[in-house]
Amino acid sequence: MARAGLTAERLTLAGADMADEVGFDKVTVAALARQFGVKDASLYSHLKNSQDLRTRIALLALAELADHVSAALAGRAGKDALEASANAYRDYAREHPGRYAAAQLRLDPEVAAASAGVRHARMTRAILRGYDLSEPDQTHAVRLLGSVFHGYITMEAGGSFSHSDPGTEETWVRVLDALDALLRNWPAPTGGGK
Repeated sequence: MARAGLTAERLTLAGADMADEVGFDKVTVAALARQFGVKDASLYSHLKNSQDLRTRIALLALAELADHVSAALAGRAGKDALEASANAYRDYAREHPGRYAAAQLRLDPEVAAASAGVRHARMTRAILRGYDLSEPDQTHAVRLLGSVFHGYITMEAGGSFSHSDPGTEETWVRVLDALDALLRNWPAPTGGGK
């Protein structure tokens, strides 16, 4: 019998909060059951297993992050849109480190196709319209931006830049300036890859 008040949605939100507090890698059905003061079996009427819980948290995080980025992008174009998007990702990662980690979870193709991940790709492509890139360069640029944003955010969160000057904020601004310059001056294909 399901415990009163427990739903998949409530458990997902609690798991997302737990991820922000202790890290996404520590979120399990057993840990969540302990938090609610119930036996693990009580949660299995709402969740299949820990992977199901982790997937639900990832989907929640992708949707929240897409909403956050979308709000930041409203009415912006070009470099202004690039900076707004980048800062929205960075702010979300700082405010919700466990959820941000969850948003990086590899999803099954069908689940991914139905997730807010598709919105993220569309928003990035909308930013790139301001730089007049055509395919396949637009796809290359989407991957570049995702790699730089995620790489910087992950390294900064891990303390990789805390041991030297200049400060991370100054570097972040310079990285965004460099990305803008690169996107405005995208190199012609060299013929080496397809």
